Amino acid sequence: MGQGLRKVLVVGGGTAGWLAANHLAKRLQSRLPQGVRVCLVEAPDIPTIGVGEGTVPAIRNSLAYLGISETELIRQCDATFKQSIQFIDWEQDPARHGSNSYHHLFDYPEILGGDPTPFWLADPQGSYADAVAIQGRLIEAGLGPKLATQAEYQGVCQYAYHLDAAKFGALLARHGTGKLGVEYIRAKVLDIGYHPDGSIRCLHTDSAGALEADLFVDASGFGALLLGQGLKVPLKDQRQFLLCDQALAVQLPYQDPAQPIPCATLATAKEAGWIWDIGLTGRRGLGYVYSSAHSSHEQAEAVLRQYMGPGGDDLVLRRIPMQVGYRERFWEKNCVAIGLSQGFVEPLEATGLLMFDITARMLADQFPASQAQIPAAARRFNQRVGYAWERVIDFVKLHYCLSKRDDSAFWLDNRSAATIPDSLADNLAYWRHQLPSHYDFTDISAVFGLENYLYVLYGMHYPTDLAGRPDLLADPAGARHTQARLSARLQQAGSQLLPHRQLLDRIRQHGLQKI
Repeated sequence: MGQGLRKVLVVGGGTAGWLAANHLAKRLQSRLPQGVRVCLVEAPDIPTIGVGEGTVPAIRNSLAYLGISETELIRQCDATFKQSIQFIDWEQDPARHGSNSYHHLFDYPEILGGDPTPFWLADPQGSYADAVAIQGRLIEAGLGPKLATQAEYQGVCQYAYHLDAAKFGALLARHGTGKLGVEYIRAKVLDIGYHPDGSIRCLHTDSAGALEADLFVDASGFGALLLGQGLKVPLKDQRQFLLCDQALAVQLPYQDPAQPIPCATLATAKEAGWIWDIGLTGRRGLGYVYSSAHSSHEQAEAVLRQYMGPGGDDLVLRRIPMQVGYRERFWEKNCVAIGLSQGFVEPLEATGLLMFDITARMLADQFPASQAQIPAAARRFNQRVGYAWERVIDFVKLHYCLSKRDDSAFWLDNRSAATIPDSLADNLAYWRHQLPSHYDFTDISAVFGLENYLYVLYGMHYPTDLAGRPDLLADPAGARHTQARLSARLQQAGSQLLPHRQLLDRIRQHGLQKI
C-alpha cells in the first residue's frame, strides 16, 4: 500500500478551515497517539470574510457527529433557528403586481401516499408550500421548530441556524483544539517549498519556521494561496450564468431587544440583485448582492440603506467583490481546496457553509490510505465536487430564470437563454410536461434534490402542464387524506410550539437535553 499519510496542514482560520480541521481530526482520530496529526496555521493579521451566517439542515448532522453541543452553539454563536428561505418579490415586479413571496421550506413536502402536487397544479389555490407541508404556516405564526423539552438536534420540523460567523469559527476552533486534537499554529505563510514533482513540501512562515506535511488543505479564502497561487489551478468563471458579482454587508442592531425574530432568511429581490436579512439574537445581518453590470456601487448602497431605514443611517457598509466560480480542479497533487479557495457563488441558498461542510466531510471520509492512493482519491474528489458545483449553479440560477419580472435589464438578462446552463434548460423543458421526480436526482453529489426543486418551481408557479398525464389525477382521495393529515399536524404543532424568541430564551437559560 505504500507510505501512509501522517500529517495534514490546514491553511486558514476561517469557518472553512476550522470545519475541515474538525472533520479531519474527528475521522482520523488526531487526539490519539496513532492518529493522523491535523494542524491549522492562521495568520494573525488576515481578517476572515465572516458573512456566511445562514446554514441548511445538513449542518445539524455535522455538528452532532463532531460532538458539538446544540445548547452551546445557541449560547455562544447568537444562533437562531432557520426553517426556510422566504423569497420576496422574486416572481413579479411588486410595483405593478403588489408584493409576492414564497417559502423554500426545510420540511420535506408530503408527496408520498397521496401527492397533492398534481391537484394543486390543476387548481393552484393558496401556496404550493401550504399544500404539501405545515411549516410555512408555523413560520408565519412566528413559532420555533422544536419543543424546549426535545433533545438536542431533534425537532417538530426540520431546521438549520442563523449564526454569527466569527463566533461560530471560534467555537469550532475551541472544539477542534480542545476535544479533537487539532494543533493550532499562529503564523503567516510567506512562501511555499516544493518537491521535485511539483507537490508541496513545506510552507515557510514568519514565526514558526518551515511547516512540513503530507497533505495540505487550502482554506485561505479568495486568494487561494496554495491551490491558485502556488499550484496554478485556474478559476472557472461562472458569471455568464450568475450575474451578481458584488455584495454590501452590514450588521444592524435591533431597535427593540424583545423584537420578534423571523424564523426564515428573508431574501428580497431588487432591481439589480437581492437583499438578505438574517435575524440573530442581538442583531440582524443584512446584505445586498448585486450585479455591477446593472448597478453602480452608489445605487446599490442607496438600495440597501432604503431597506434598512433610518436606524442604519450611521452604519458603514462593507463592500465585498465576489469571485463567482470554482476551480478547474479542487485537489491537485497533495493539496485540497476547501472553502472560498475552492469556489464561491452568491449566498442565495446558504451554499457557502453547505459546500464547506460537504466537501470537508467528503475529504475526511475518503482520506487516502497511503501516498500511492492520492492520485485516485484526487480524481474521485474532483469529479464529485465538480458535479456538485455544476448542480449548485443550476439551482441558484433556477430562482432567477423563473422570474416574470421585467422591470430592469437585470431580470431580463437573467431570462436570456445565453445565461441559462444547458443542463438546467434541459430539465425545465422536460418538467414543462412532467412532474419532477426522484429519477431526476439520482446522484448523491447533487447537493440540491427533488424537494428543493419542487418548492422553488411551484413557489414561482412554473407551469407544468399535466394534460398528457391524467393518471396523476386518479387518486383524489389520497390527496384529500394527505391534506387531512397535514391539518391535524398543524393544529397539534401550533398548540405546542413556542414563539421563536421565547424558545431561544428558554434554551439559553435552561439548555437542551443531551442526545
